[in-house]
Amino acid sequence: DLKFVENWRALQNRGYTRGAYHYYRPNENSTQQAALFIKNVVLEKGDFPPVLDIEQLPKKQSIAQLKVGIRNWLQIVEKHYGEKPIIYSGERFYKDFLKDDFPEYTFWIANYNFFVENLKPEWRFWQFTEKGSVSGISGFVDVNIFNGTEAELQAMTIGK
Repeated sequence: DLKFVENWRALQNRGYTRGAYHYYRPNENSTQQAALFIKNVVLEKGDFPPVLDIEQLPKKQSIAQLKVGIRNWLQIVEKHYGEKPIIYSGERFYKDFLKDDFPEYTFWIANYNFFVENLKPEWRFWQFTEKGSVSGISGFVDVNIFNGTEAELQAMTIGK
């Protein structure tokens, strides 16, 4: 995000709960990806924990190696911030590759294909559209639902 620093500061100054995510590249070194995230994201009390966005299968490695890399990123980032990251992914990728191997993590699931009346308990966040609108932002934005109360959402932030 070419405007990350500017947007990150602006959110803090407006009193919003901030959060940053890393788009995981499965064919690149997970340790280097974690270091890049840590270098660019300074989390403070009241921010959300780090989020790892994993949506792609690897072209140069096995699924088992992909999972080793994901776990490595998660562990490095958790050790640095002292907070367990959240994992963001599409529902299909989550069910096929993540659900059984990362049960100790909070999941943020993207599913734009159908309306879900009752969120699945393991979906802490549900991104239900990428075509929302927000006053002051031109173009479409993602829209999400938190599966819990406002107090539970605030309890997830750093420094609770």
